[in-house]
Amino acid sequence: MRISTGSLTTPEIAYGIARAAAVHDCPDIPFQSEKNFLAFFDNPPPDVTTEHFLGHLDGEPVGYLNLSYPELDNLSNVDVDLLVRPDRRRQGVGRALHDLAVERARARGRKHLLSATVDRHPDGAAFAEAMGAKLGLAETRSRLDVTALDEARLAGLRADAEKRAEGYQLRRWVGVAPDDIIDDLACLEARLNVDAPTGDLNWEPEKVDADRMRQGELARQKRGRRSYQSGALIDGRMVAFTWLVTDLDRPVHAWQNTTLVAPGHRGHRLGMLVKLDNLDHIREHRPQLEAIDTFNATENAFMLSINLAMGFRPVDAWIEWQKDL
Repeated sequence: MRISTGSLTTPEIAYGIARAAAVHDCPDIPFQSEKNFLAFFDNPPPDVTTEHFLGHLDGEPVGYLNLSYPELDNLSNVDVDLLVRPDRRRQGVGRALHDLAVERARARGRKHLLSATVDRHPDGAAFAEAMGAKLGLAETRSRLDVTALDEARLAGLRADAEKRAEGYQLRRWVGVAPDDIIDDLACLEARLNVDAPTGDLNWEPEKVDADRMRQGELARQKRGRRSYQSGALIDGRMVAFTWLVTDLDRPVHAWQNTTLVAPGHRGHRLGMLVKLDNLDHIREHRPQLEAIDTFNATENAFMLSINLAMGFRPVDAWIEWQKDL
């Protein structure tokens, strides 16, 4: 048996490996189309450098390694996505790719490798521990079945939130945010690693400004994705927002991303209100939608309670791992 690693030259091969791993590990999540997967190579998130490698077993490519290096903040970190075809696991390919990740991280002066595993396949956690990683953050993936919403309950939740949020105005947009609110949104987004639990992970607040917000959204659009967003304003300032993103080639599914409320405006049910409004928003634009998935830190009882009230139900547990070099 011969194991080797090398730089990725054919992204289509990486797609086949990534899809096989995703379908095996989380078959309920629609995997992105090949077109949108390949678009990532030319359109990564702004201020991120990526490297891609393949792992070979007896000359056959069976493993894929994607390394993402933040270049504006979190400069000691590297995000690691290490995938091995299910029928070729436990044969040393993952370890070889892990060793390559360590080598590349050290070459770039990075001190922390971050990656994730799902509980439904304990081999992932066992591998992370064998590689010397430590548990950094426990997360819960929850799903909303859009085909079976309790419309009366949602209407009641919205009416209650609107009473608590008297004086605030709602606003919706698709894609890049309008110029008059994008600076406020950047300030809110920059609070994510301040307000959301990060456990023992080496995550620092991101340096987010209007240009980075614009470039990030444009990069997503080039990868075949579309964002639907809703926010709450008072006195002309955006003080709460949330967003959902879809893969245009997978219209039945969406991901719930950031929901944030500015300090000083909490306690008015704005988080619930913007999430409910954005659910209506995306359903108007994407009538084919069947399910929405979201990740939350398992210790984030407040946001989990909002999701549960809306009808989200826990699906599986994930661990964010960190290996210190």
